[in-house]
Amino acid sequence: NEDDALLIFFPEINDGESHPSSSHQTLKGTSKWATSLENLLEDPEGVKRFREFLKKEFSEENVLFWLACEEFKKTQGKKQMQEKAKEIYMTFLSSKASSQVNVEGQSRLNETILETPHPLMFQKLQDQIFNLMKYDSYSRFLKSDIFLNHKKCEEQEENSPEAQTAAKRASRIYNT
Repeated sequence: NEDDALLIFFPEINDGESHPSSSHQTLKGTSKWATSLENLLEDPEGVKRFREFLKKEFSEENVLFWLACEEFKKTQGKKQMQEKAKEIYMTFLSSKASSQVNVEGQSRLNETILETPHPLMFQKLQDQIFNLMKYDSYSRFLKSDIFLNHKKCEEQEENSPEAQTAAKRASRIYNT
């Protein structure tokens, strides 16, 4: 399975394992995802749903490449960096890549870039893919059944009898 192969090379692309940077916004879930692609990509559940959507559009490799580049920036040590850079190149950028992304200047890319890796070596390509997602698939995602159904489930949970009775109990306690 191609997904399993990607997870072997990039175990950090696991949907629920990442720790999003803390945000001071009170928005949660779909409300937060709808404010920006950045917010969506900071939330493991958001990434999971976005991947699900992109898989249906046959463009999941875009978000996987973006996530792999994010992880690559944190890689320490030249040897690990070379190995990770090669994995990214072979998986997403090479002409024989299994999950090739479509980026400008791809034909000029070759394996010599892998000899002297640095944390931001994929930044330009990552930015291209981010913009492609932001101005193309992200807006469609916000109109998709995957997003809308998740939003509906969230709203139903918020309006469930359990949530309301807890609120009523709280109001009775404070309004004595």
